[in-house]
Amino acid sequence: MSNDKKPLGRIALQKQQNLEGMSIEALRALSEKFGVPGLDLTQVAIPLEHLALLPREIALRHGVLPVLVQDERIFLAMANPDDKRVIDELEFVTGKRVFPYVAPAAALTQVIERSYELRLEGDAYYLGPQVPREVLVKLGLAPPAAAPPVAAPPEPAAPARPAPRPPPPRREERIPSVIPPKMEQTKGSAATNDLTEGDFAGGSELSRVAAVPIATTPGALGGVGAASGQPLVLVVDDEEDIRKLLKRVLLDRNYRVIEADRGTTALRLVKEHVPDLIVLDAMLPELHGFEICRRIKGSQKYGQIPIIMISAVYRGWRYAEDLKQNYGVDAYIEKPFRITEVVRAIETAIASNKGEGQKSNREEISAEADKCLHAGIAAYQAGDIDGAIEHLKKGSSIDPLAYRVHYHLGLVHGKKGQLFEAIQALETAVEINGKHFPALKNLAVLYQKGGFKLKAVEMWERALAHAPDEATRQGIKDHLLTLL
Repeated sequence: MSNDKKPLGRIALQKQQNLEGMSIEALRALSEKFGVPGLDLTQVAIPLEHLALLPREIALRHGVLPVLVQDERIFLAMANPDDKRVIDELEFVTGKRVFPYVAPAAALTQVIERSYELRLEGDAYYLGPQVPREVLVKLGLAPPAAAPPVAAPPEPAAPARPAPRPPPPRREERIPSVIPPKMEQTKGSAATNDLTEGDFAGGSELSRVAAVPIATTPGALGGVGAASGQPLVLVVDDEEDIRKLLKRVLLDRNYRVIEADRGTTALRLVKEHVPDLIVLDAMLPELHGFEICRRIKGSQKYGQIPIIMISAVYRGWRYAEDLKQNYGVDAYIEKPFRITEVVRAIETAIASNKGEGQKSNREEISAEADKCLHAGIAAYQAGDIDGAIEHLKKGSSIDPLAYRVHYHLGLVHGKKGQLFEAIQALETAVEINGKHFPALKNLAVLYQKGGFKLKAVEMWERALAHAPDEATRQGIKDHLLTLL
């Protein structure tokens, strides 16, 4: 009998906790700020076995807590969802995809501390003070409610045919207690409130970033002091001293060198120049080195480019082996490094990668991705949205740096009402080509439709800088006044 009462006693004890800052409006404000759903920690039931993914010290230091693990997905409560490093590192360590949710920092700290305490005590779940009863019943922590007595129906005077019942509503699988941002109605023209297809067409721009001139790309200094036939090395590091050191050493050895100080710039340079090798720092602004490596090595078009990763954070042979096996890294070097070690790794990788026909193979891959793009457009125009998505997803896997494939995929997801899929695809397109106005504009519309007002404002401001004409610029300015 006492064992039966223990779960209910735990629930009563946990309900005495005071979780501060858990108002719905506070969560909505956080959701709008970060552009991810908010998580009501008062209503969650967290399986404590998942805490094995993170040491307590790391969880408290970064304000993160895995609230659910399903198949290859981790749903992560975060005080700061903009901390992409935590997401990338957790994906690297676990091999699973991380989906961030935002929660107030003070409340999340309390839940983290209590969850790890309960795990040490041998409990299976952390239960928020307002966990719905149906969740407790499903977990076996509360008895099912007794069914009310049913009176015998009176004998009908004549048999009657029952009215047909409507089918039960479909329930979308989602994390329980997710608080969506508040939807706000704003005035504006169709150009600022609706998803538009003005750029919904294929063409020769599939495999190049024509809107990103090399002259405006930081570090695009290739060809200095070397013959054009020499191997081209892309050096990616946010520390200028390291870039200068590697560049000087490589130029002395007759390599051509281009450089980037952040992840998004690196992706653009890969697409513009197709380097013979990449020296890539793991810790970068905007886009983590792991994610850059995943995109390049996951591409049929660019996957043969050798990558030498350097890092001052990840140490030991286990990290090196994981990076080689899971990310396709050709060599891994810890900082501080000996310059001779880096040069030796570069020379070895380039010498082993001089296969014939790589350029023609890349042209064939570009043509295949182009076919997928045009097939997706044709399917969409014929009303086959699912077919369009299938073709465009295939094209994005063939050439992950073809921003127009991601752009059109975002539009099709948006037309189907798949908000978060559409946002993700357009975010990828904007990462590759941050000057593509239609992608920026439609991403702003989608953030606004989802209720993420601050993210919408950010994208409208970025779109304003690349608007094609004065009338469009004025329309965006007027619309921004309704949001600010």
